[in-house]
Amino acid sequence: MRLLLVAPLGLLLSGCLARTAVDIVTLPVRVVGAGVDAVTTSQSEADERRGRQVRQEEERLGRAARRDRDRGRTEREAQEEADDETPKRLTSALR
Repeated sequence: MRLLLVAPLGLLLSGCLARTAVDIVTLPVRVVGAGVDAVTTSQSEADERRGRQVRQEEERLGRAARRDRDRGRTEREAQEEADDETPKRLTSALR
């Protein structure tokens, strides 16, 4: 009677042990892969960040244009001033 109970348990346990061995062997590969994913930036993430920066810059220019319009400055004067500031802001945002 005991033999009938022990035989199937041996087969079931061997599968569990094999699966555990595979998990142990593949663990370092998974850890390294997760580390690489954490420190690298994908192209889509870089595109999203650049798009966000462009939108923020456009919003800043729009606020400046509305502010200048309310103050009575001409659009050309406001654009010349914004053009002087834009390279500085973009350079600091990319760092």
